[in-house]
Amino acid sequence: GKNEYDLLIIGGGSGGLACAKEAAKFGRKVAVLDYVEPSPQGTKWGLGGTCVNVGCIPKKLMHQAALLGSAIKDAQHYGWNIAQPVHHTWSVMAQAVQNYVKSLNWGHRVQLQDKKVKYFNMKGSFSDPHTIRGLTKAGEETIVTAENIVIATGGRPKYPMHIAGALEYGITSDDLFWLKESPGKTPLVYYPFILHLYEIIVYISLTGSSPDVSLECAGFLTGIGLETTVMIRSIPLRGFDQQMASLVTEHMESYGTKFLKRCFPTKVEKSESNRLQVTWKNTDLRTEVTDSFDTVMWAVGRAPDTETLNLETVGVKTNSETGKIIVDASEATSVPHIYAVGDITEGRPELTPTAIAAGKLLAQRLFGQSSELMDYDNVPTTVFTPLEYGCVGLSEEAAVQCYGSDNIEVYHAYYKPLEFTVAERDAAQCYMKMVCLRERDQRILGLHFIGPNAGEVIQGFALGIKCGATYPQLMKTIGIHPTCAEEITKLHITKGSGLDATVTGC
Repeated sequence: GKNEYDLLIIGGGSGGLACAKEAAKFGRKVAVLDYVEPSPQGTKWGLGGTCVNVGCIPKKLMHQAALLGSAIKDAQHYGWNIAQPVHHTWSVMAQAVQNYVKSLNWGHRVQLQDKKVKYFNMKGSFSDPHTIRGLTKAGEETIVTAENIVIATGGRPKYPMHIAGALEYGITSDDLFWLKESPGKTPLVYYPFILHLYEIIVYISLTGSSPDVSLECAGFLTGIGLETTVMIRSIPLRGFDQQMASLVTEHMESYGTKFLKRCFPTKVEKSESNRLQVTWKNTDLRTEVTDSFDTVMWAVGRAPDTETLNLETVGVKTNSETGKIIVDASEATSVPHIYAVGDITEGRPELTPTAIAAGKLLAQRLFGQSSELMDYDNVPTTVFTPLEYGCVGLSEEAAVQCYGSDNIEVYHAYYKPLEFTVAERDAAQCYMKMVCLRERDQRILGLHFIGPNAGEVIQGFALGIKCGATYPQLMKTIGIHPTCAEEITKLHITKGSGLDATVTGC
């Protein structure tokens, strides 16, 4: 018989919603199934996916809260009289952020309704290649059929299940952004008074695929006054340029975040005072240490949310190691008419803008007679640590691997933002580097920037690099004075290997 919908999306995140709304523009009959399984700690949220609810949006807003704390300190140097001491109230911030997120949830529902996209608040699973079984929270079943189906269920944070007490006592980023009270507020009795300790430990593992989430959360938690420790088993910001990653963590340490490097936890227990006792091993010293914290947050990567989809029944192939869905350049899976976009797909950046663009282009190819494919090269991104790190293109390590060390040229420089001068802020980690091909016109392979508003800076330069910009072209670009971005147009000052700069300086 005839299928009920032209397009059915499983997953109401950034990629799925973009695909649904774009398809509706072509007058097609479209439906979206979305269901949020509560976290192990019981946290749940509304329509919009990871970015809106437990990712980019609340993270950036809480990062802004921390930046405002730093600005208050700077303000005194600029003549502002601010009463001391200054306190931060988590509940006020959390309520404001959560209210804004809820408004986005509602906005997405209204947009789907306006575009005549049917929304099912149901968990979907395949019955056959064209049929989805939807199940509500109450257990009510709905059968939906569609000519084309797009899987866009994204991922969820992993728990290190091999660590005793990890699931019982730990939280993830899914929970942190929805806490009503400070994660560091645990009263500990010291006679004859009560001392409030604010201690949080964030753990990132060797195989974590989202190390930026760990450092971003640790950064804003430190910024609002919580004692925060990051435990790293291997290297920070895996997948990013490691020289830049080292500078980011150096600044975080000077900012007040503690780091336990080359360490991994073995168990978590709850003490009689309701604090969490974490035991870990130091792989370098071969020692075992136990200390107490108020909150333990795991940031050990994300797992694709495919468990209940019943993919094996319809023959959708996945990567046996990662669990992600294998797709081709057109986002098609191993089954005709079944597609996948976003974080659920193998080999794609786990970024909201790429999921949105891929979803829109897929809808245009399906219903708009387009043949344009998503281009995943030179996608810019930013890590919102206290001193932000923005980049586009290849890391220096990747460039060396692709072209050989003799075939690349690296221009790099430290700089001091003007706004840091009056406030006498340390700019030791404000740094930028450009990785170029050495031959002919020196095409730019990668641009990396650590400093204020890194995302805003890199967004502008990303266009040029996407269009094949060269080093001479950038040197002819007139900078806007006095800005941090202007410093990138002066990178002829130093020349050589950026990796050497970590040892010798510039």
